[in-house]
Amino acid sequence: MPLELCSMKLKDRLPSREQLSQFRSLKFLGEVMFEPNLWHFNRYSMSVGAFVGVFCCLLPMPFQMIPCVLLCIVLHCNIPFSISLVWISNPITMPPIFYFTYRLGTLMLDRPNTITSIKLSVEWLSQQLAAVWQPLILGSLVCGLSLGSLAFVVVRLYWRWKISRYWIKRKSRRSKSTRI
Repeated sequence: MPLELCSMKLKDRLPSREQLSQFRSLKFLGEVMFEPNLWHFNRYSMSVGAFVGVFCCLLPMPFQMIPCVLLCIVLHCNIPFSISLVWISNPITMPPIFYFTYRLGTLMLDRPNTITSIKLSVEWLSQQLAAVWQPLILGSLVCGLSLGSLAFVVVRLYWRWKISRYWIKRKSRRSKSTRI
């Protein structure tokens, strides 16, 4: 299957321009985020978009789509692909992701784990935030940079593999047609 067909299948699954324009948190960007170059499916746009999306999904903050879109605009990469990767962190996956990044941060800072029990409340969070913010941010940045870089490399390698397969099949078809 040519890469164009593969990207067409991906385009069908990603949020449309109309769907993204419905997000109130993104309305301040106006028409800037709908620049055609930010919606192209090419090797650069998709690989950098993978980095941005994975990096932003690991940021310990609400409304991760806002920095994701801003980075996409600055780096000229694919907005819908990046936003779809940001949704890896959702209310179900956030607790284990951020607990892992917190633990990684405590290991890197050589600090003890101060969290003994987790209660999902604003009161508990405000009490614990002073103790956990440094390891959480450090772990999140390290995980975001490393996993984002891995996503970048994987997309680049996949793209190269699909193109080489396509060229091999094309060459095979041409050699068969010239023999006949």
